[in-house]
Amino acid sequence: MLNYWWLPTLLSAIGLGLYDVCKKHSVKDNSVMPVLFLATLSGTAFLVILSAITGELFPALACSLRDFLLVLLKSLLVSSSWICVYYAMRELPISIASPIRSTSPLWTMIGGILIFREIPTVCQGIGMATILFGYLLFSKLGNKEGFPWKSKGMQLIIAGTLLGAVSALYDKFLLNTLHLNRQMLQLYFSLDLVIMLGAAWGIRCCFGKSHPFVWKWSIPATGILLIIADYCYFYALSLTDAPISMISLVRRCSCVVSFFIGAMIFKDKNLKEKTWALILLLAGAAMLALL
Repeated sequence: MLNYWWLPTLLSAIGLGLYDVCKKHSVKDNSVMPVLFLATLSGTAFLVILSAITGELFPALACSLRDFLLVLLKSLLVSSSWICVYYAMRELPISIASPIRSTSPLWTMIGGILIFREIPTVCQGIGMATILFGYLLFSKLGNKEGFPWKSKGMQLIIAGTLLGAVSALYDKFLLNTLHLNRQMLQLYFSLDLVIMLGAAWGIRCCFGKSHPFVWKWSIPATGILLIIADYCYFYALSLTDAPISMISLVRRCSCVVSFFIGAMIFKDKNLKEKTWALILLLAGAAMLALL
């Protein structure tokens, strides 16, 4: 019998995988900041419309000054992470960038050990080592394709992944310790991102050397797919007795969608070797989530 949380979580994973593919398509040979801003604006507009239709808009607008400042800090973390990731996606093959990005939970777990004293089991430690071995294999393949760890693209994807892990730890603090309303958090977080990324685009135009911008259909699709994926994920978590470890595992498999679909579309190289590295990452993630 199909678990009640499986379908929304599977939809979230598919949405995230397609989001990565659209993100890669939108930034390929394109200016990053306007793509990032317009994608976020599209996703936020979609969220506001969806919230209004479902009757969740006005309750989500209720926010104290303290909560607003806390969400603002989250927005700063995520906007910094996204800027790094979007620039990296323009430089790197999706078959390298997406699997590395998907291992953010490993670094979240390390943060949990240091900050929340969450000591891993022996099996979880083996899972962490398996993921690190997968990283080393991707490093070897990256060097083979001209993307060593010291390259700009690899440094950006690592920085974006680590910032994403910090954001996940902060999410745990906001939702599990302070018990902020999740609809309010998502709404103000999205609105803050539009303002921050719009300002960053303006600064980039005034003081930076801008890459030519081309409008693509994948720009609004990127923002909308992320909102849908997050909506399905939060819905799955809201169900009674929903197992977070299983949900996280299924959702993390989004890299499989982006790996195979994206690799075929963008014709990445060395897919056979990268498949083995991807299997290591997924095996390590499964050990972290299930054992």
